[in-house]
Amino acid sequence: MAIERPNRRLTTILAADVVGYSRLVGTDEEGTLDRLRVIRKDLIDPVIAAHRGRIVKTTGDGFLAEFASVVDAVRSAVDVQRAMVDSNAGLAPDRRIEFRIGINLGDVVVEDDGDLMGDGVNVAARLEQIAEPGGICLSSAAYHQVRGKMDVAAQDRGQQQLKNIAEPVQVYSLSRMRAAATAPPTAIAPRLSIVVLPFVNLDGNSEQDYFVDGITESLTTDLSRIPGAFVIARNTAFTFKSKAVDVRVIGRELGVRYVMEGSVQGGGDRVRVNAQLIDTETGAHLWAERFDKPRADIFDMQDEITTRLARTVGIQLVAAEGRRAERERPNNMDAVDLAMRGWAILNQPLSLRRDRAACDLFDAALRLDPRNVEALVGLAFYHGNELRTFASTNREEQLRIAHTAITQALTLAPGNALAHFVHANVLHVSGATERSLRELEFAIALDRNLAWAHADAGFMKVLLGRAEEAEADLMNAIRLSPRDPGLDRWLALLGIADLFLGRLDSALDRLRRSVEINPNVAMPHFFLAAASALSGRATEAREARNAGLRLDPNFTVARFRNERRSENPTFLAQRERIYEGLSLAGVPEG
Repeated sequence: MAIERPNRRLTTILAADVVGYSRLVGTDEEGTLDRLRVIRKDLIDPVIAAHRGRIVKTTGDGFLAEFASVVDAVRSAVDVQRAMVDSNAGLAPDRRIEFRIGINLGDVVVEDDGDLMGDGVNVAARLEQIAEPGGICLSSAAYHQVRGKMDVAAQDRGQQQLKNIAEPVQVYSLSRMRAAATAPPTAIAPRLSIVVLPFVNLDGNSEQDYFVDGITESLTTDLSRIPGAFVIARNTAFTFKSKAVDVRVIGRELGVRYVMEGSVQGGGDRVRVNAQLIDTETGAHLWAERFDKPRADIFDMQDEITTRLARTVGIQLVAAEGRRAERERPNNMDAVDLAMRGWAILNQPLSLRRDRAACDLFDAALRLDPRNVEALVGLAFYHGNELRTFASTNREEQLRIAHTAITQALTLAPGNALAHFVHANVLHVSGATERSLRELEFAIALDRNLAWAHADAGFMKVLLGRAEEAEADLMNAIRLSPRDPGLDRWLALLGIADLFLGRLDSALDRLRRSVEINPNVAMPHFFLAAASALSGRATEAREARNAGLRLDPNFTVARFRNERRSENPTFLAQRERIYEGLSLAGVPEG
């Protein structure tokens, strides 16, 4: 009979507990417990999540957390300890809540309920016991992973015989944390960390403050949905309202890398919103945008502005972090750096050659950290897109890679909206169209601003014989993200729906705009060739056909026929129009 082996993995363990917990509870039981609940909810949980960790379990006086990266674990510990310095400011010494923290990189046994056991956990717990109040102790295994990667001072405490640990452990300690305002920003700022400062009401009309503040609040909420983002809460952000501030000082005080600021100004029946993204380290402006909207429905306008801003700022943050990694750590990038660089590529207009470079970055990230969710999602997205655009030369292998990667990503992050969107993409290229649409609807439920999911929902409706319903979903995607890197694809999908419904003039207009925006993808050229031929525009059809064949010389009508993504009879009947148009345009039959 085969022996069932325990489920083991190498991971980073962070153990923390409250100094003098019994004394605090004995002095003020209810007050201490209430404050600990607030600290856990408002400080510890968001910090752990921002650094891609998970709380394994909590005790009355502490918690155990797991991280895939030692760097992320140490950043979390530093963030928690510095935040506690601020939290304790002004309190009498006997009422302060302080943590000791121990961090170890080691092998653990994973229980069925997700709990972790073994020496890897025990060492972290013993390190926490010898840390000073407000301090952090690292094993040598953990310390050597962060040495040279973080701007923190460590003291070598030599070999320590820890309680109930057989062999001595080399210990390094990070001294008691200072207040965040005096700390170097690079030591504590998570990668995608940002504060949205209260937008300025340039009209000076206090009756409009509710609208201006609403933009700030909504944008803060929407940015919080970005995977891996660390967004300062609106209550803290609003303490800077109506104050002249230096963004570099804010970066140090709040431990963020980026500041979003802006203004609102009314004029007649229109409202103008200006917004900009600033690097807190250098004070440099990274991106700026202006919105001019009619005042008619002020709440719909607020929603539209904030959702567009959140999408654009999310792309800009990832791109900025990719550039930062290339600049600061060109020869020492970790998995998160590599994954962000890959997504910075995918967030540009589709180019299969360039996107292969993104795939290489995701592969490199996963070699360093097989549990990096962003890299897993990116890898699945790339391979799914190769299949979706008929560019794959090894369908079964790419489908296997995409399915394996996205399954693992969803196991690690079941609430990640982008992962569910990519899962829908993989289901789509697998032929499971109705399941794909349900998965897209779930992704939208998780993140109503996920424009890509709205667009693909429209496409799935085309495949299900509901082309007349597709325009609403696709136009909603464009409304959410009118300058999206995927805009060329969305216009092409609108053009396909028009072709299916016999609206040739509209199909031509949208397909022309698609190839103008991004001429580097073959399929929109072939669709334009079909629409042109069906409209009797032989010259335009020939030019579009030739452009498509330059990008994909092996494309044939037969190959396109064989890529059947749906068995819906209405869809199959409507698709015959494209076969007819491709043949009229002179596309090789195959």
